[in-house]
Amino acid sequence: MELKVHINDIHGSQMAAKINGKFTIDNNDFRFTAIAFGRIGGQNVGAKLSKDTEKELEKLGYDVDEVIMSLQRNLLQGDMSLPEGLKKESFVDD
Repeated sequence: MELKVHINDIHGSQMAAKINGKFTIDNNDFRFTAIAFGRIGGQNVGAKLSKDTEKELEKLGYDVDEVIMSLQRNLLQGDMSLPEGLKKESFVDD
């Protein structure tokens, strides 16, 4: 499964941020929200999909838990595209 992530908007800081975006699988776009936490206990991301998105993914034959894990992995590893003008340094603590 090849999953591509695009961030639409990020609010917050290096300690905690709310992320809105979309991900693409096989030319199908889906929206997501996520909360990213840093520092205490290391980096962590919790992504959430709507019930409609979960149902659509299931109809397409995808395992929803596997999709969420891949989405979270991409977010943690920085494998994503960002809106113009937003730099990772503004919300990532290296």
